[in-house]
Amino acid sequence: MVLKAELHCHIEGAAAPDLVLKQASKYGVDMSGVIRDGAFVWRDFTEFLAAYDAAASLFRTEEDYARLADHYLTSLAREGCIYAEFFTSPDHAEKSGISPFAYTQALGEGMLRARAKTGIESRMIVTGVRHVGVASIEAAARFAARCGHPLVTGFGVAGDERQGHMEDYVRAFEIAREAGLGITVHAGEFGGWESVEAALDHIRPARIGHGVRAIENADTVRRIADEGVVLECCPGSNIALGVFPDFASHPFNALREAGCKVTLNSDDPPYFWTSLEREYLIGKENFGLDASALTKITRTALEAAFVDRKTKAALLAKLGKTR
Repeated sequence: MVLKAELHCHIEGAAAPDLVLKQASKYGVDMSGVIRDGAFVWRDFTEFLAAYDAAASLFRTEEDYARLADHYLTSLAREGCIYAEFFTSPDHAEKSGISPFAYTQALGEGMLRARAKTGIESRMIVTGVRHVGVASIEAAARFAARCGHPLVTGFGVAGDERQGHMEDYVRAFEIAREAGLGITVHAGEFGGWESVEAALDHIRPARIGHGVRAIENADTVRRIADEGVVLECCPGSNIALGVFPDFASHPFNALREAGCKVTLNSDDPPYFWTSLEREYLIGKENFGLDASALTKITRTALEAAFVDRKTKAALLAKLGKTR
């Protein structure tokens, strides 16, 4: 089995249908319009968001969130994943009626449970949401900088790329950078190559979430490669959401061959009928990557991980033993 690593996953979007149904039973909520035959169902982006919000609303207590993190990370470990980062959202916490601090502590408890059972290492990336607004994003950055949780090691911005401008978020990223947090930002999914260029110009991220539409501009691709920015690619998500019509049209290999550092990730896995294991299978079956190439993808992810040097060295050593 090729060992794997995950850099791009939204924790609320990682809730598996079986876990969501257990939560629905706990709170007496009918999810039959959202989950059928053990899978999420939606027909367009609006329905996807509605399904996402309906499932996310079923996580309401600290124990609920601890269970979510434990369930997801344990499932990743079964797929051969040795390291995972996921995005957290203070906005979702407040919608659920608990404080961002309690939410983060709860997710951290779940992460520790999963590590105790499986050995999987994991970290959290606090995110602001573009379509919620600049003030909310800056509040998320301040929380990330000050929360003091040892497993919070990154900051990012997600949400609708078509709203707001990268320069609006410069202060938020400065707050996070000054606190020593790793920097990633969603761009180049729905926003086109221009959003990637704006991220490089204004945010100077170590990583870009998605970034695949940089392929539309050769200069942007060259710049990503030259600056060593790592792309958190999510092919299954891109096809499910219609960013590209099929895997033959997906630019993963073109970006890789142009010298860009690329990784494989699951984004919101059950909503896109995928998993980290399936993303690596897509790499094998659709992009022609053999075990050696897939292991290099994992190495790229580990080298880009928002962890301390000692942890990173241990993870790379574990990967090296499989060669």
